[in-house]
Amino acid sequence: MRHLVLVRAVMADGGTPKVAVVGPADGGPVSVAVATLEAKSGSKVTGTARVTPSASGALVLVTVQDASPGEHGVHIHEKGDCSDPAAMSAGAHFNPNQGAHHGGPNTPVRHGGDLGNINVNATGGGLLVVTVSDLSVDNVVGRSVVVHEKQDDLHSDPAGNSGARIACGVMRGE
Repeated sequence: MRHLVLVRAVMADGGTPKVAVVGPADGGPVSVAVATLEAKSGSKVTGTARVTPSASGALVLVTVQDASPGEHGVHIHEKGDCSDPAAMSAGAHFNPNQGAHHGGPNTPVRHGGDLGNINVNATGGGLLVVTVSDLSVDNVVGRSVVVHEKQDDLHSDPAGNSGARIACGVMRGE
C-alpha cells in the first residue's frame, strides 16, 4: 500500500486555492481518481476533485472557482454522467450503504457520497479536504462529483436541501 507524503493547500492572496499533492517517498505511482468540474445550471463554477487512498478510507480534495461565497454541498453521485445541462444525469448520491439516509461525513450511517460542504471565500475560491471511511479510489472511478448551489444541511433526504447542481465532473482513474 502506498501512502501520501504531503498534501498542502495554499490560498494565495485570498484567491483560488492551489493544491499540491506529492506522491510516495519511493517515487512510484499513486492510485488516484480525478475529475474536472464543469459549470452546470447556468453557473460559472469550475474546479477539480481528487480522491487518493488513506489509512482510514479515502482522502477527498475538491477545489472550486467562480462560486458564490459561503457553503455549498458536495456529493459523489452514482452515475458518471454530467451530460445534462443541470447535471441531473449524474443520478442520486452514491450509496453503497443500502438503506442509509443522507448525512454528513461524520454521520455513522449515511450515503457514502455525502462529503459535506465546501467553504467558498469572497473571491469565489473554495477548498474541501475530507477523509471518508467508506470510499476508495476503486469505488469512485466512473462516478460523478457534484457541487450544489446551497449549503447542505447534512440531514434532509435525499440531498440535504442543497439546491441545484452547479458543477459536475466524472471521476477518472490515473
